[in-house]
Amino acid sequence: MTDTYAKDTPDGCTLQVRIHPGARKNAITGIHDAALKISLTTPPIEGRANQALIAFLADQLRIPKSRITLLTGTTSRSKTLRITGKSAAEVQAALDPTTFC
Repeated sequence: MTDTYAKDTPDGCTLQVRIHPGARKNAITGIHDAALKISLTTPPIEGRANQALIAFLADQLRIPKSRITLLTGTTSRSKTLRITGKSAAEVQAALDPTTFC
């Protein structure tokens, strides 16, 4: 199976995610419609889930939060993020849902 949730860009990659805010725990739970599915404990109030998503990804990828930018989906469960300094292959290896599920 070819995962397409991360795509290379000149300065890093973009990452497609589908979030589930208000979950029991923060976790990568699989792939949904070519997007990485992530559960977050933070509720979707006043952008707090977006901040929690960036913090969670930064921790998993071991990079500063400043290298992750939300491009689309500010008020949606489906989001696109830009990750600078990491290739799509590096991001997919670090966020492989089979190691989290």
